[in-house]
Amino acid sequence: MLEKQSSQNPETGKSLGRSASIVSLAIMASRLLGLVREKVIAHYFTAAVGADAFTAAFRIPNLIRELFAEGALSKAFITTFTDTEAKEGASAANLLANRVFILTALVLSIITAAGIWGTPFIVQTMLPGDGFAIPLNPVEHYGFTTKGELTIFLARIMFPFLMLVSFAAIVMGILNTKKIFGIPALASAFFNIGTILGGIAGYYWGPNFQLHPSTGLALGVLAGGIMQFVVQLPSLFKTGFRFRFSFSLRDERVRQVMLLMGPAILGTAAFTIGIFINSIFASTGVGWMTWLNRAFRLMHLPLGVFGVAISTVALPNFARLVAENNIAGFRDGLQRALRLSFFLTIPAMLVLMILAEPICRLIFEGGKTGPADTAQTARALFFYALAIAGYSAAKITTDGFYAFKDTRTPMIISAVTVSLNIGLNYIFVYHIFQTHWSLALSTGITQSLNFLLLIFFLRKKTGHLGLEKSGPFLPKLLSCCVIFAFTLYYVYAFLVAYFNTGGMLMQLLHLSFTLGLSGIVFLLMGNLFKIEEAVSVMRVFGKLKR
Repeated sequence: MLEKQSSQNPETGKSLGRSASIVSLAIMASRLLGLVREKVIAHYFTAAVGADAFTAAFRIPNLIRELFAEGALSKAFITTFTDTEAKEGASAANLLANRVFILTALVLSIITAAGIWGTPFIVQTMLPGDGFAIPLNPVEHYGFTTKGELTIFLARIMFPFLMLVSFAAIVMGILNTKKIFGIPALASAFFNIGTILGGIAGYYWGPNFQLHPSTGLALGVLAGGIMQFVVQLPSLFKTGFRFRFSFSLRDERVRQVMLLMGPAILGTAAFTIGIFINSIFASTGVGWMTWLNRAFRLMHLPLGVFGVAISTVALPNFARLVAENNIAGFRDGLQRALRLSFFLTIPAMLVLMILAEPICRLIFEGGKTGPADTAQTARALFFYALAIAGYSAAKITTDGFYAFKDTRTPMIISAVTVSLNIGLNYIFVYHIFQTHWSLALSTGITQSLNFLLLIFFLRKKTGHLGLEKSGPFLPKLLSCCVIFAFTLYYVYAFLVAYFNTGGMLMQLLHLSFTLGLSGIVFLLMGNLFKIEEAVSVMRVFGKLKR
């Protein structure tokens, strides 16, 4: 295969950094609202009943969402849409998008109807543990006699969310190919707003209508899904796109999307099955589902702000470079994306591990959530944090396979690592640790392995990846991170005497000073070691001072 020579234009890296920054800021706003949402749930609903039931119920349509919206459909559509626009023009790409919209609506309507009908079976299969069989007082809980019954009710309300968020994902894919990243990344913030308002309204007004307070959370999810889709439409229409009814299974490009989705669904299905089986393990104990979910949400804050942001920008860029047969440019883009990912996610991992308990105390404790819940959530967060760097890097590397229209290799690797994850869960939960955080530990182990396998096989696919250009990057970064970790630990411990009053404001100031001082040390050390990413950040600060 002939390759175009890479010009090694530094503007490529700058463009990736700028675009990723825009997405990071938007996702940061969304993730912060997500934490507000979790704070609302923690304040108004106990981990034993309301929070556990809602978390489990939302997981059912959300798993299918990850399978279609953010998994196979999104990746296959973006790759095919980009290729179609490059080779056949905008009109052909827009026709493809309309046909994918209609096909998605038909398929997901059937899945949604079947899901609502089969929810009792899904809940009984997914949540067989004693934690969801606990009896409820029907007077206090508005007719529900078990936590499982409440979970079924909430899941049925939320099933249409699957269709709404899938439409939103298609629009996001179109906008990303047009290099519009901010609004799509910010769209999920409106989902969080809907859930927050729904949760508060349900708690205060639900009983007036003889509805369980957690019903408001479920209705808020639907309202948030509508807003997540609708808020992107003005930006979509500005690109010239218009909705037209067009349905064809004979369209070669539609078939290409479907063919790419096949192995991708199987690959994502392996991950989805893993989460499904994790739910079986998590249903073992009362509160396990909620503690793990809160820790998972905190882990996803840096993943969304850094890892997902870089991946969102990288996939259209990778697809374009491969479509142009610029393999050298692809290699350069991949190594830059991975470097930036590690530079951001490894320090984030250390923050969540070292400061797990004070972070969980600040965000979740209060109302119906006490110190015991904080301690259990922090233990789960410590081990989930191990997955951050591997998960982020794996997402970027998987995008490299999708750019080559290879969905089979990630599918096989995903199946292997998920199988290992399930095996570790069984051993850890039933034979060694016998507690909820062991599920987080197995996730941390298998996500790191997943990345290593992906990068190994991608290297075999392209001959080499250009990672050797990074040279001593990782040793330098790890040296900075060791110093950063010690600074985090000792600065926080030193400042306890000055901020140990227990109030939320003082807790926030304590963490802010700790993170601020430690972050400055990290950047200074990175600049001293001449790490490119740290030097760039320091250069920006230098310009601001002038």
